[in-house]
Amino acid sequence: MENNCKALSFFMVSLMLFAVAGVPMSADAASSSSSSTLRVDVLEYEPYPAEIGAYVSIWVKVENFASGEAEDVSIMLEPEYPLSLDSPSNALQNFGELPPDRSAIHEYRLYVDENAKSGTADFDVLYRASEDFGWQKESFEIRVGSTTFDSRGTVELENLIAEPSVFIPGDEGSISFTLTNTAQASTITIDDEVYDTYARVQSATLTGTDMITITSVPYEGKGVLGPGDSVQVSYNIEVSDAIEDGTYFLDLAMIGNSHSFNNNWMIPLVVDSSSVRVIPSKSLILQNGEGTLEFDVANIHPNALSSVSVMLEAEGVDFFPKEYFVGSMDPDELFTIEIDGKAEDLSTTDPVNVTVIVDYRNGLNQHEEVLEIQTLTFEHVQEESNNAALAVILVIAIVGAVGFYLYRKKGFKGIMGR
Repeated sequence: MENNCKALSFFMVSLMLFAVAGVPMSADAASSSSSSTLRVDVLEYEPYPAEIGAYVSIWVKVENFASGEAEDVSIMLEPEYPLSLDSPSNALQNFGELPPDRSAIHEYRLYVDENAKSGTADFDVLYRASEDFGWQKESFEIRVGSTTFDSRGTVELENLIAEPSVFIPGDEGSISFTLTNTAQASTITIDDEVYDTYARVQSATLTGTDMITITSVPYEGKGVLGPGDSVQVSYNIEVSDAIEDGTYFLDLAMIGNSHSFNNNWMIPLVVDSSSVRVIPSKSLILQNGEGTLEFDVANIHPNALSSVSVMLEAEGVDFFPKEYFVGSMDPDELFTIEIDGKAEDLSTTDPVNVTVIVDYRNGLNQHEEVLEIQTLTFEHVQEESNNAALAVILVIAIVGAVGFYLYRKKGFKGIMGR
């Protein structure tokens, strides 16, 4: 009996010890589990590559991909030589609560030591869901200084093409260009050293303005361009419908073989809101409720427009054709059209307003405009043509009858005299 009591006591004590020991183990497991619901990444850094002896901006994103809310999210950046924070107090960044499937972004500024060598530099990003959990760590690297490519090929910008060539506010389109290695031979000798003339386009980034958005990702080169070789690069563009007419310059930054081979070009983009004008070429009058109206259609936009069509609308009046299709029009081209009109009530005399609607395409962009409203008047003309004809016929008949009578009379007297 005594042995059974001792065994039972030992069992209970062991169970309690196991339970107590299990508490911190569960906390550690929870810490790891909670932190593992966060993900950190480096979105971008600028400039690329980071310049020696200058600051570089790095954007770090932390994302909560769990189904529950992260209560007190923090990140901390720990750089390694040759990188250092602009201030040690800026290492820790607290975001507070972070709901599921949401992310937060913070910009760090790091200084690249002036004695650094070209290559890569490393830094760690630590993150945690709250102060109750341990830090997790991810390591990243950035390129520092001019890259190690020792080629002497030179890249030039050629064949700049905008489609459409002139944008209308609200248009979408593209800009494409060719990057060409202008080297003539495969090698070049400089100060008794022989270099190859390959050219590298590590990246080409087009930057818009407040009213012009670049919707394509930057180009990243994955190879080299030999002498005379080229690569075509295109970017999709959206122009705000609130933009004013004018010429805007987009910044194209290209990272080449090294810093000394980088380029910055200003890419022009022209915006012009002028389009199609429809002008009456004679008075808008319908006689006795019907007639033909004539208009001049002019393209005053700087580039060709396609699918141009004109429609007229007026209360109580039918037009034919309902839509006059003009087609493509070159800049400053003039086209004359005729549209028949007929009033539903042929006896109407009250003038009505005519709305002119014009459709056209600028590139792939469909536009519809309601142009200046014109006034259509009605005239009633007496149909005198038939009465006049009857009068003429009557006069001819009378003259003919008189002539015939005189002829008969003179002829009869002549016969009697003989």
